[in-house]
Amino acid sequence: MLKKVDQVKKAKLQKTNAIRLVDKMKISYQLHEYPWDEDHLGAEAVFETLTAPKEWIFKTIVTTGDKTGIVVACIPGDSEIDLKKLAIASGNKRLALLPLSELEKTTGYIRGGCSPIGMKKLYPTYFSKRAEQMERIIVSAGKRGLQIELDPLDLQKVTSATFAEIESPHN
Repeated sequence: MLKKVDQVKKAKLQKTNAIRLVDKMKISYQLHEYPWDEDHLGAEAVFETLTAPKEWIFKTIVTTGDKTGIVVACIPGDSEIDLKKLAIASGNKRLALLPLSELEKTTGYIRGGCSPIGMKKLYPTYFSKRAEQMERIIVSAGKRGLQIELDPLDLQKVTSATFAEIESPHN
């Protein structure tokens, strides 16, 4: 069941790097807390749990490029990353998904709780062009079972992201 975390509860919630950074920048946001389990960490599990519009829920994908190193992408949960499009947008010839074994040491986050906000370093970040036209989007708040909803333009500011065509729809 979705719990909307209000201002009172925010103080009790253990803040993640993502939440601390958004607070520091005085960006308005809403937190969504939900139950999770190890077998259901993907966007589909978030779709089933949150009452927000499905198209607002984005997933974070970390890749490594042949020229730039780490590249972060955020795409709608109902889409798949197009590595060729992301490579072109990021100035790489080739990109590969970052191995899960390297995710935490690279970003500071674990699978199912990887936020584009507040990673160990500010990596080149790309959001699906669809986000640019949306009123709100929801991404991981930096831990499993916690999502953060905010204006995509505010999210762009906090991550220094670029909007680009980087996805292909599910088949």
